[in-house]
Amino acid sequence: MKILGIIPARLASTRFPEKVLVDIGGKSMVQRVYEQARKAKSLERVVVATDHDKIMNHVQSFGGEVYMTSPDHPTGTDRCMEALKKQEWPYDYVINIQGDEPFIMPEQIDELAALLDYKVHLATLVTQVKDPELLFSPNIMKVVFNHKHEALYFSRECIPHIRGAKNEEWLQRHTFYKHVCMYAYRTDILEEITELSPSTLEKAESLEQLRWLENGYSIKIGITEHESISIDTPEDLQRAKKVMQIP
Repeated sequence: MKILGIIPARLASTRFPEKVLVDIGGKSMVQRVYEQARKAKSLERVVVATDHDKIMNHVQSFGGEVYMTSPDHPTGTDRCMEALKKQEWPYDYVINIQGDEPFIMPEQIDELAALLDYKVHLATLVTQVKDPELLFSPNIMKVVFNHKHEALYFSRECIPHIRGAKNEEWLQRHTFYKHVCMYAYRTDILEEITELSPSTLEKAESLEQLRWLENGYSIKIGITEHESISIDTPEDLQRAKKVMQIP
């Protein structure tokens, strides 16, 4: 099985402009993501897909492989599709590795790849929520899935709702899972989903995975023990550096 790792990296960011180029202990965020992804045993190649010369030149400066893509793509999934089309050789799957997760673990990527068997349309990872503050944060996507480990729904709200329980009781009453923002797409499915129009559920929650579910695609869920640290704001960066003990 041939799997291509793609790191979508756009320059603009509403809450943290040019965040993929921010310095983290002597290396940019995108360089850290790239180097971590290259350690994954399951990936045939790793490339960055960007929309700006500034990022392209930077990736080339540290020896990374990078492709220029349209600045008009609404999602990283669309950017991945364009980067896939630029490849000389065919691939069975693409894994979308977020450009704002500088501490992504190679083991997480390999765990996601292990779910793929040619029959799987799409796949992603979740991890158990243990912090009550994360449970009710709209910035953290929560996931429910069936006994076949196929996603039922993603939401910014806490799902399922625990009727009659106080907020501090929810973690005692149910096991909740949060989404680890990394996706695997079978390449023919990737082409199909990028042709779909935004769905009503997607518009309601601003979550593109709901477009796929609403159109009948299945999303395989893997449970990982590894935590994920996304950088969406300068405050997130400071917290992450503290956790990772980076000055």
